[in-house]
Amino acid sequence: MMRVRGVRGATTAGANERGAIIDATEELLRKMVDENGIDPEDLAAVQFTTSPDLVAEFPAVAARERLGWVYVPLLNSHEMFVPHAQARCIRALMLWNTEKSQREVRHVYLRDAVNLRKDLPNTAKH
Repeated sequence: MMRVRGVRGATTAGANERGAIIDATEELLRKMVDENGIDPEDLAAVQFTTSPDLVAEFPAVAARERLGWVYVPLLNSHEMFVPHAQARCIRALMLWNTEKSQREVRHVYLRDAVNLRKDLPNTAKH
């Protein structure tokens, strides 16, 4: 039976610059898709958040311009400001229609975000 599953991912941008945000987001999305065998047609939506220090571009631009996700609903927002939070962080939550169980979903953490969610056993950290 097909269900909606959440696939989490996070990375960091090298700077608060449009290109850095788009490049980091593209890398993250491609790795999330590859790790899970996701067909974009099966995505219900993707929500992106950035830490408050990233304001040069929307992460969703990478999905639209680089991956061609024209029909996938995308949403951008900021994370809460927490003093000890990861700086220059881009997070993604894909809502994916799949037959995989929650245990089979592989979450992806890249760059300086590899320290996030150490408690998840089924993660790809690069």
